[in-house]
Amino acid sequence: MRIYVGNLNYDTSEEEIQSLFSEYGDVDEVAVITDRETGRSRGFAFVTMPASREAEAAIEALNGHQLDGRSLTVNEARPKRSDGGGGGGGGGGRQRRDVW
Repeated sequence: MRIYVGNLNYDTSEEEIQSLFSEYGDVDEVAVITDRETGRSRGFAFVTMPASREAEAAIEALNGHQLDGRSLTVNEARPKRSDGGGGGGGGGGRQRRDVW
């Protein structure tokens, strides 16, 4: 199961998250998401745990848990969008209508 971990302190490391989640079972992967330009943490991560029961126990126990002075938001990650994802709004303003 893939787990979203939000509201992370920008200095929290993958190792700290790995250690925290491994208290509830095996952890396959931890990925702290970083800004492409600065390399700085964006304040959230994804944790992958192979056993659903263990992952659910971690979510239950760690949602709201204090880590590095922050109250974590922990829940099952939503699946990635297959259409290429978000993108900006754009447009806006008034459309020009020529009336003849």
